[in-house]
Amino acid sequence: MSHFQYQNGALHAERVSLSAIAAQFGSPTYVYSKAALLENFGAYADACQGRDALVCYAMKANSNLAILDLLARAGAGFDIVSGGELLRVIAAGGDPGKTIFSGVGKTVEEMRLALEKNILCFNVESIPELHRLNEVAGSMGRRAPVSLRVNPNVDAKTHPYIATGLKANKFGVAFDDALQTYRSAAALPHLDVVGIDCHIGSQLLDDAPLLEALDKLIELIDTLADEGIHLHHLDIGGGLGVNYGAEGDQPPVPVGDYLGRLFARIDAWRAGRHGGQPIKVIFEPGRSIVADTGVLLTRIEFLKPGVEKNFAIVDAAMNDLMRPTLYQAWMGVQPVVPREGDKLTYDVVGPVCESGDWLARERDLAVAPGDLLAIMTAGAYGMTMASNYNTRGRAAEVMVDGDRVQLIRQREHPADLFALESMLE
Repeated sequence: MSHFQYQNGALHAERVSLSAIAAQFGSPTYVYSKAALLENFGAYADACQGRDALVCYAMKANSNLAILDLLARAGAGFDIVSGGELLRVIAAGGDPGKTIFSGVGKTVEEMRLALEKNILCFNVESIPELHRLNEVAGSMGRRAPVSLRVNPNVDAKTHPYIATGLKANKFGVAFDDALQTYRSAAALPHLDVVGIDCHIGSQLLDDAPLLEALDKLIELIDTLADEGIHLHHLDIGGGLGVNYGAEGDQPPVPVGDYLGRLFARIDAWRAGRHGGQPIKVIFEPGRSIVADTGVLLTRIEFLKPGVEKNFAIVDAAMNDLMRPTLYQAWMGVQPVVPREGDKLTYDVVGPVCESGDWLARERDLAVAPGDLLAIMTAGAYGMTMASNYNTRGRAAEVMVDGDRVQLIRQREHPADLFALESMLE
């Protein structure tokens, strides 16, 4: 169920009116539902009950400390792509021992930090990275746990910017090269080869590509076992999509259905060729946990009629929510307090000095200056992609828990943005 519903003529987050939130915290503001967050994570946790499985939240989707803290207390591990994200996990009370480190460009300093904090595993994406990690681990007198991210050349049928499993993508080791790369990794003295990883893309509304990728990983695991390289975990990545509400959108795959089909395939394999040997299964969901837990609350500054288009100019902009500009993404828009009367078709745009600064196009709205709008399903890749372009402070963030609201990130002000700068002497 959605935790953003109309009550008494106004849109609410759980039991709190978004109008009241705007009055207290201003706009633009990201508003999250605690109940939605725990419900979404619970769908994964419930499907994994009784199995050796770990749900590692892909924190690039939303890395606010309050969100990480809630997920850590619910039992989540974390998927990180930088040293900074590892420090966020630790600051939020997360367990480095349940953290996997992905990404194609890990620095020496990041590798050292991760080894010092005893992370669960490095998802290695190239032969040069293998050798660098081996050298770093050796210099520290350590052995680094590694999993190779294998690129299965499976078409995820998603936006090209978020497709990651094709030969043309920068991610992972090509499937045809994976066997030899595993041999190389097993021969390095300061590495422990413990797993295999795959992530083919994001916003997947059909689980067929994910199951196709799983079949290719299983084939490779069996080949490795024949050579004496035995893996302890299988990481199938994340990528399950959500419904952003566009007309004709395909509904997303229910988490329980997807995990059920995946576990059934793994169980059949283990009972056969794999001889029933146990293997830990790891998931890396991000968007499907946080996207529909949040909205971006924004206020209309002006209505500007035009010859070809009408514009609703709001106080949020592309620096606050990059997805529409970057991916041409469709985001739902709802008035916080709906008005009676005729609707006009508007492009919802921000004040940033770019023609690409838009949040929604061609929406039928009955609105007036000063009205509040909610940009829906904005909990993923909203705040984490936000910038300070045009010296605009990033939005505030609040968490709603029933009838309570807590500020979980203060709004930035211009002086905050140039505090680290200095003029020439």
